[in-house]
Amino acid sequence: MVTCINDAFFPETGKAVLRLLQRLGVAVDFPEAQTCCGQPMVNTGYIDEAVPAVRQFTKAFAGYDAIVTPSGSCAGSARHQHKLVAERSGEVGLADAVAEVSPRVYELSEFLVDVLGVTDVGAAFPHKVTYHPTCHSLRMLGVGERPLQLLRAVRDIDLVELPAADQCCGFGGTFAVKNSAVSTAMGQDKIDHVASTGAEYLVAGDNSCLMHIGGMMSRQSTGVQTIHLAQILASTKVMAQ
Repeated sequence: MVTCINDAFFPETGKAVLRLLQRLGVAVDFPEAQTCCGQPMVNTGYIDEAVPAVRQFTKAFAGYDAIVTPSGSCAGSARHQHKLVAERSGEVGLADAVAEVSPRVYELSEFLVDVLGVTDVGAAFPHKVTYHPTCHSLRMLGVGERPLQLLRAVRDIDLVELPAADQCCGFGGTFAVKNSAVSTAMGQDKIDHVASTGAEYLVAGDNSCLMHIGGMMSRQSTGVQTIHLAQILASTKVMAQ
C-alpha cells in the first residue's frame, strides 16, 4: 500500500519498500486498484464520503497475507477508522470485509520486526541521523521502539536522540491548513530540536510529517535533509549528497 502522498510526491519511498522486502525474500504485489484509504475524509468529519474509499480498499487488498505500508498514519486509518466507516454505512458485507482485511495492515516497521522477525535488514547508511516518531505511529499504532531497533542495526549509522521527540511536528493533515499559525509554531519547535542534534538527516516513518518539517527546514536553509525510514533500510551504500 504505497499511500496517496507517496504515490504523488515521494515515489522513491515506495520503490525502497519494494527493494527492501524483496531483499528479505518477501513476494510483493502492487494492486493497481488501490486508492486513498479515506483518512482525509474521516479526519475532517466526512465519514459517509469515506465509504467508497474503504469499500475499494477492502476489494483491492482482499486475499493478501499482509498489507504493508510506509505510513503509520494510513495504517492507523485502515486498522481503526475503517471499522467506524463500515459500521456507520450500514452497507451489507462492508463491515465483514473490513474485519477480514484491516487486521492484516502493517506499518513497515511492525511488519519487519513482528511478522518477519528481523531487525538487521542488511542496511548501511554512514551518516548522522535523528529519528522523529510520528503521532499516528506513536499513539494510534504503538510502534514504540521498532523503528529505532531497525535503525540501530544499520551499519555505519550515527543515530542521535532527538530532544522532545514525542512532540507533534504540527502537520496533522488538514490541521496544518486550518490552523496554519499553530502548525508553523509547532514545526519550528521541531526544527530547533533537530538542529540541536547536528544530524545530517531527519528520518521518520511518514512522509507527510517529513514534507511539513522538510519544507520549513528547506526555506530556512538548515542543510538538514529528510529521509523516510524505508529508504535508509533499503540503502546498502553511501548515498549521493
